[in-house]
Amino acid sequence: MKAQRWMWIAWPAFLVASVLEMIVFAMVDPGDLHWFGNPLELSRQAIYTLAFFVFWCVTMASSALTTLLAMSPFEVNRCPVPETERPQDCARNGGCS
Repeated sequence: MKAQRWMWIAWPAFLVASVLEMIVFAMVDPGDLHWFGNPLELSRQAIYTLAFFVFWCVTMASSALTTLLAMSPFEVNRCPVPETERPQDCARNGGCS
């Protein structure tokens, strides 16, 4: 289930980051970019690559938040440790399955 959930997060984020990359760099020349008033000393390809990964990380965060908000309260609050392996003083002994 975790692999499927990661694909729900990563794949749409990858597609949106790809489209965002095309839209942004259709209008912005990487050679004209400046960071704190200084021109970036990176190749065009490096700027394209870094920008893509920044876009991908931001869109993955959005997808992850959407996936988290779509979970039921039981899924969010369930115990990851089986009941038989929990410490005796665990507040969830007997209350979480």
